[in-house]
Amino acid sequence: MPPPHWSARLPFYFGWVVIGIAFLTMAVSVTTRTAFSLLLPPLIGEFGWERGLVAGAFSFGFLVSAVIGPVIGRVVDRSGPRVVILTGAAMMAAGLVLAPAMGTPWQLYVTLGLLVGVGANLMSYTAQSLYLPNWFLRRRGLAISIAFSGVGVGAILLLPALQALIAAEGWRASCWALAALVLLLVAPLNLLLRKRPEEIGLRPDGATADAAAAAGQHRAAALVDPAWAAVEWTLARAMRTARFWWLAFGFANALFAWYAVQVHQTQYLVEVGFPPLLAGWALGLVSAAGIPGQIGLGALSDRIGREWVWTAGCLGFALCYAALLALEGAGPSLPLLATVVLAQGALGYALPGLMGPIVAEIFEGPHYGAIFGALTVAMIGGGAAGPWAAGIIHDATGSYRLAFLIAIACSVLSAAAIWMAAPRRVRVVPGRLRRGLSAVPATRRTPPSDP
Repeated sequence: MPPPHWSARLPFYFGWVVIGIAFLTMAVSVTTRTAFSLLLPPLIGEFGWERGLVAGAFSFGFLVSAVIGPVIGRVVDRSGPRVVILTGAAMMAAGLVLAPAMGTPWQLYVTLGLLVGVGANLMSYTAQSLYLPNWFLRRRGLAISIAFSGVGVGAILLLPALQALIAAEGWRASCWALAALVLLLVAPLNLLLRKRPEEIGLRPDGATADAAAAAGQHRAAALVDPAWAAVEWTLARAMRTARFWWLAFGFANALFAWYAVQVHQTQYLVEVGFPPLLAGWALGLVSAAGIPGQIGLGALSDRIGREWVWTAGCLGFALCYAALLALEGAGPSLPLLATVVLAQGALGYALPGLMGPIVAEIFEGPHYGAIFGALTVAMIGGGAAGPWAAGIIHDATGSYRLAFLIAIACSVLSAAAIWMAAPRRVRVVPGRLRRGLSAVPATRRTPPSDP
């Protein structure tokens, strides 16, 4: 029998094409949003605006994203990810093109706040988490973490270049350069996206028919609470459970800690004595450290469980903030700076890759997008509150100390909340199933309203 034509194997490889598109989209979109930290000093220097006012533009974009989060989830459920991501690309490009003409605070809020901020959220973690879990079951944590590691690659390649461009040509040139990257690279690639592998004749994990049958048996064996899994979880039903609200609380606290440091880190490091170029490099190195951290911890979550790895990520942010507090007294210490970079990147950056798998394992079903979209209200609300609160606290007290202590508390609360949500009590991750180490007996029955 002749070997199959190469075109017959295209569906098998398309899963990794999807991961590659997500990787590049994350690299550009998240790096563009992260670059707000690099723009903060020149914007304050040129216009003389207060730090809380400028940082509030970042938070404003997050707040608007939170409002539309449930709608985005429903759009992806019905129409797929392309319309959402391409809309985000158009918004981001428009904001970057218009930003150089700003001269008043409201123009800052419309361009770098609304258009770039909302555009980034439509292209990055939220949008990617709405469809990537459909493509992988056995290696869900690993696959999504590989896609999200594009953030680190984008930071390595783009953030230092942007910092150098800002120093040489000004912040306006960096906006134009990023707009060109979004229009010429990200938008065309996302025309290839599909919501589910079944749309092109593939099954999750690229399985054949026989392998898919085996995977179905594997999924049945992984159930710890069949009664919970048998429910068709709509958004209304999910919102009547404690698990939904534990997830919302955990995600909100995690994103508060994440974005409070991301937006203010560069300015803070300059203030404690680091050269601006090194402070800009540090922001890029955080994402670089996140590449092995995301991939390694994502794979580890497939083996030991999501809760353990989520706790490790929260510990990373707590250690990062502790090192930042120590810098206030120690001055520009390179060992402490290394602690900030490694704890935040290698540990903390694992969190986004776990959000989709955690929600999918608890509320898997045809309404997953609507449920995840509703949870983005909490995620983005926390992400919006972090930079704004840190800026306001600094303006009021002259120090970030209280803000950093609050962020450490948020990290602890986030870890506790995910343990309470307990995805392990609904489905066992593949690694624990193979070792026969399910967290609770398979005969357990959990009422849908109580984890």
